[in-house]
Amino acid sequence: MGEVQINLVAVLVAAAVTYILGGFWYSPLLFGKNWTAALGKSEEELKQVNKIKAYLGTLVATLIMAYVMAHFVAYANATTILLGATTGFWAWLGFAATTGFINSLFQGKSMKLFVIDAGYFLVGMILMGAILAAWR
Repeated sequence: MGEVQINLVAVLVAAAVTYILGGFWYSPLLFGKNWTAALGKSEEELKQVNKIKAYLGTLVATLIMAYVMAHFVAYANATTILLGATTGFWAWLGFAATTGFINSLFQGKSMKLFVIDAGYFLVGMILMGAILAAWR
């Protein structure tokens, strides 16, 4: 397999879209209240979280995810939105959904929490794959 060409602008856009999606996903407009309830924490407890660390850490992790997804898209030779979205789906199913499910089982988390979190990564990874494939 030859050297993979990565479009860094597309990686940044894919990461930004997914990061912004998270802001909406976990807001009261979508699943924020259900997520908080399923998490079993009060809003006061959540206010104790170091927000700068959480948001910066999430941004870095999302950038890494988009960069790796760009490799998956290239390896799959996905050059259309549909092929990119499909690549994102398979990456989600094979890695994000399975590790999240295992963690939920051992941490005793509710399946409702797993579904909310896994749903975010499903939509995010499909969008990433679609953006990265269309913008190769």
